[in-house]
Amino acid sequence: MILEIKDLKKSFPKKKGEMVAIADFDLDVKEGEFVCILGPSGCGKTTILRIIAGLETQTRGKILLSGKEISGPGSDRGMVFQEFALFPWRTVRRNVEFGLELKGVSPEERRTRTQRYIDLVGLNGFEDYHPYQLSGGMKQRVGIARALANEPAILLMDEPFGALDAQTRNLMQKELLRIWSETKKTVIFITHSVDEAVFLADRIVVMTGRPSNIGQIYDLKWPRPRDRASTEFAALRKQILAQLESMVKIEE
Repeated sequence: MILEIKDLKKSFPKKKGEMVAIADFDLDVKEGEFVCILGPSGCGKTTILRIIAGLETQTRGKILLSGKEISGPGSDRGMVFQEFALFPWRTVRRNVEFGLELKGVSPEERRTRTQRYIDLVGLNGFEDYHPYQLSGGMKQRVGIARALANEPAILLMDEPFGALDAQTRNLMQKELLRIWSETKKTVIFITHSVDEAVFLADRIVVMTGRPSNIGQIYDLKWPRPRDRASTEFAALRKQILAQLESMVKIEE
């Protein structure tokens, strides 16, 4: 296991007592696995990702990455946000190499490594473009390349395609699977889209409503690429949608 989440709890103070967002959350992730996390709106999916990234602290529990407890941000975790989060004054190349600059990597090594990941995400020829000159899908490719350039052990993706139109989103899902198959990175992917999760994941983790924990885990052994129009695909999508809808009714 590359990632181990043990007895995770996250609560927020209230005027009286606390609001428990996540409780008793346990999850192990294998190296190279693609895991999608689904759940009702507000159930804490992004909070879990931010705790893994070291951007928030848990109230209780431990998170181990390669056997070492996470206590803050680190280059062993790459984060891709829903908002493109690019520096508008930097070119594609300079956005991708930002993390390497912070680490003090030499200019020669930065350029070599940056070009490798720019090529990987299909942006060869756009190195000197600025974000305003790029489409939404291209901006997110820059975000993925920037995260990968640090060569993290695990890639954390917070609804990275949520702001894209449907056609671009489907294209980026296919591109992500291509990149994942080439890099063999472990991916934790947050999404609201059941269709997206069934298309991408090795395992789908469905969270409950607050206080959130794991309601069910679906282990997908299907080969890729997956046919969204297949009976198998439609049946699983319907099952997960029904489960999510039942949780919303309970909360209401």
